[in-house]
Amino acid sequence: MDYDAFTEGIAPGGLRNRSDIGILICYILDYVGKPFPKDDLIELIQENGFANYFETTSAISELIKNKNIEYPKDNKRELTITSNGKLIASQLNSSLSLMIRHRAANATASLLLKRKIEHENPVTITRADGGGYNINLRITDGLRDLMSLTLFVPDIREANAVKRNFHKNPERLYSVVLAAVIGDKDIVKSALEELL
Repeated sequence: MDYDAFTEGIAPGGLRNRSDIGILICYILDYVGKPFPKDDLIELIQENGFANYFETTSAISELIKNKNIEYPKDNKRELTITSNGKLIASQLNSSLSLMIRHRAANATASLLLKRKIEHENPVTITRADGGGYNINLRITDGLRDLMSLTLFVPDIREANAVKRNFHKNPERLYSVVLAAVIGDKDIVKSALEELL
């Protein structure tokens, strides 16, 4: 097989053929089954070393031009697969190695879970009067707020670190705060030991 894609930033086992990159994009969008943010798709492919940024964006443009994928009505942020693209995904995905398909499915599922957690547990960062930042962390069950907590940090780097770490496990913060306010020292002690 001829390699016709730039290989900079591609992990071992990544895609080195432009048509395979297009097939992977169709495979991922078919796997997701609903409109998927273009930026998330590019991030997913690039961060997992499947293909580099330039080849990915080029493949997306080509797939749109050929009507294999499209933007849903008046939405230039998300992509969806067309019936032509579904045909490509079903007939040609076997040209992708089983390892690539497995890694792509796992990476996609992880990213979808991450986005769901971020959506259900929003974080807002605002500049505080006199300097620093206020970070509001909300934990919801999808319908209502379970907890809202505002913290102050001195700089944006710390604010972003709080946001990242909060989204790794918002339930743990909720459990620890709840245990602390009801006086369950065992849960608090256990959580603190886990952190150290």
